[in-house]
Amino acid sequence: MAVHEHEVDRRTLFRAGLGAAAAAVVGTELALPGAAAAVPSAEFPWIIDCDSWGARPPSSPIQITGNTTNKIILHHMAFPNVTDYSREHAIQLARDCQNLHMDTNGWADTGQHFTVSRGGYVLEGRHRSLETLEIGEHQVIAAHCPGENGNAIGIENEGTYITETPPEALLDSLVRLCVAVCRKFRLHAWDIFGHWDFRFTDCPGIAFYAQFPMVRSRVLAQMGTPRHEIPPRRWPDIWRFVDSPVVQVAQYLLNNVGYTDLVPNGIFGLDMNAAVADFQARNGIPVDPDATFDRATWEALVPHLSQQDTGPAVSALQLMLSRKGYGDVVVNGDYDHATMKAVQGMQRLHGLRPTGKVDLSTWCAVVGGAVREAFHTGSAT
Repeated sequence: MAVHEHEVDRRTLFRAGLGAAAAAVVGTELALPGAAAAVPSAEFPWIIDCDSWGARPPSSPIQITGNTTNKIILHHMAFPNVTDYSREHAIQLARDCQNLHMDTNGWADTGQHFTVSRGGYVLEGRHRSLETLEIGEHQVIAAHCPGENGNAIGIENEGTYITETPPEALLDSLVRLCVAVCRKFRLHAWDIFGHWDFRFTDCPGIAFYAQFPMVRSRVLAQMGTPRHEIPPRRWPDIWRFVDSPVVQVAQYLLNNVGYTDLVPNGIFGLDMNAAVADFQARNGIPVDPDATFDRATWEALVPHLSQQDTGPAVSALQLMLSRKGYGDVVVNGDYDHATMKAVQGMQRLHGLRPTGKVDLSTWCAVVGGAVREAFHTGSAT
C-alpha cells in the first residue's frame, strides 16, 4: 500500500458534514457509543482484535464517518512472501504494519481496517474497525485510499503479488472476511475493487488482480446471491478528490467527446468538475455536485472500439491494458494488433466473448469494474 499525503481527505470531511472550517476539530465523532476497552468479538471470534495482537493506542481519536459504506478495496502489503504461516507471525505482521504507518507515514493508527496474513489469520487493523463491523452502520475513517477512506472498507493482504498469487489460506480467509463485510454493510460481491482503481499504485499487484473475478465469484456463492440479481455492470464510482489511472481514462474519454482543454494526468481537479457537470447536463444525466462518474455517466461516455480506430479513447484503453499486465500494449492512440490481443485477454478473464471489440462490458472490466459474465455462481441460480 502506497504512502499517502493525507489521512483524512477533504471529501470525507465534507461528506461527514464537517466542512473545511471544521477540519481543525475533525476528532468529533458521530453519535456512536464511546470506545471502551476492546473485547474479542462474539460475532467474529476468528478476527484477532487490536488488544489481542497488542496494538499501540492511536495517536489521535479514531473517527467514524457519516458516509455510507459502498465498496471494499483490496490491497497487497508489498511485504515479503514469507512461508511462516503461524499466528505468531500474523501478530508480528500487524505490529510491524502499525509501526510503519504511525512512525513512517505519520498516521494516527494502522491505515487499513483489516489485515489478512499469508497463513489465513484475519486481524483488526485500525482501532474500532471490528466494533463498527459488528454494528454495520458507519465505518471507521481509515487511511488506505485517499478519496475513499470514509466509504470503503480497506483490506490489506500480506505479501507482494506482481507475479505471484496469494496462498489458498489467505484467499479462503479473504473471501470469508469479504462475505462478513458485505453482509454487515449491505454490500455485494460486485462491490469489491482493487486499490489501483482509485489511486496511482501497483497495489494490489497484477497477479492478484487477475484473481478478482474468482474472489468475487466465491463471495457471491457464499452469500447465496441469485444470479438474476447480478447487475450487468458495476463501474468504479470515481469522483473529485480521487486521483488515479481511472481518472486519467475518464479525461481521455472527455477529450474524445470535445473537452480538449482537459489534460489527461489522472488528477481530478476543478477543470474536470466543470467538464463532468457539462457532460452530464448535455446528456440528460442528473448533475452530481461531487462530479461522480456513476453508471449513466460512464455508459454515455465510453465509445465502442475496434481495430483501426484511433484517438484519445484508444489511448485510454491502452493505458489501462498496459497497467494491468498487458506489457506489449503501447499508449499510442492506434488500435493495433497488440491492443486487440490484450482486449481479448481481458475479455476472457472476465467471461466475455473474446471478440477484440470494446463494448460497454469490456470497458467496465478494463477500468476495474465487475461484469455479470465474470461470475461463476456455482449453486446460485
